[in-house]
Amino acid sequence: MAWFFKRSGSKSSKKARQETVAYLRDFCATRQGVEAYFELETPRDPSAILLVAEDGEWTRRKVPDIHAASELASELGIPLYDVARTGYPRSMREWNLNHPGASRR
Repeated sequence: MAWFFKRSGSKSSKKARQETVAYLRDFCATRQGVEAYFELETPRDPSAILLVAEDGEWTRRKVPDIHAASELASELGIPLYDVARTGYPRSMREWNLNHPGASRR
């Protein structure tokens, strides 16, 4: 499956997916209460999966669509929410206020 590049099955897309999954798996393993949020594509930004820890620390990685985000969240064993329906979690907003400059991940 090609998640991050147009050319499906290419070595670079497989490597990119493996690196992304490894990074997100590490984020989940080193933080408590991680949840995933799907952000729909906008004219400015691609669709993305956003992982938010219980304390509000977060990270974002692009994904092609909600199905890929759902598969990834399932693989990580965490719940997935649609940010358009739920909004961003309060803990994330508070984290951004308390950690200026950390919001570009």
